[in-house]
Amino acid sequence: MDARLDHLVCWVADQLASLRFYEQVIGLPGVRAEEFREGKAPFPSVRVSPETILDLMAYESAIYVDEGTGVQGSAGHPINHFCLAVSREDFDALQVRLKQEGVEVTGSGANSFGAQGIAPETIYFPDPDGNVLEVRYYE
Repeated sequence: MDARLDHLVCWVADQLASLRFYEQVIGLPGVRAEEFREGKAPFPSVRVSPETILDLMAYESAIYVDEGTGVQGSAGHPINHFCLAVSREDFDALQVRLKQEGVEVTGSGANSFGAQGIAPETIYFPDPDGNVLEVRYYE
C-alpha cells in the first residue's frame, strides 16, 4: 500500500489565535480561513503540503467528533508531537520568527532519524495550546 497522510486534527482553545500562529509564525497557508472567520466553516485548517492539512479543532467540538467517528472518548486526546520537514532556508527563517514572537524553543537535536532519513538539525516548541511541534530539515 502506498498511503499518504491527508490530515491531522489539532485540539485548540482559541481557533483564531491558533490560525494566526500557524499562518504568521510557522508560515503555513490557511485553508478555509476566511470561511471560518465568516462563520461558514466549523474549523480552519492550514496546509502542510499539497496533500496534507492540519485541522484546528476547538476542544468543545470533541463530542461531535466522537459522534462522527463512532468511537466514544476518542476526540480531544493530545498527541506527543508532530514534525514538519522544511528547507534549511525555511528552518533558519522560522527560528527568527519564533524569537521575534517570543516562542521558546524547548528542545533541539542533531542527526535525528525521520521519514526521509537523518536530519542534521531539529527543534521543538509549543503552539499557543501546548501542542508540541518539531521542525527539521534534510540535506
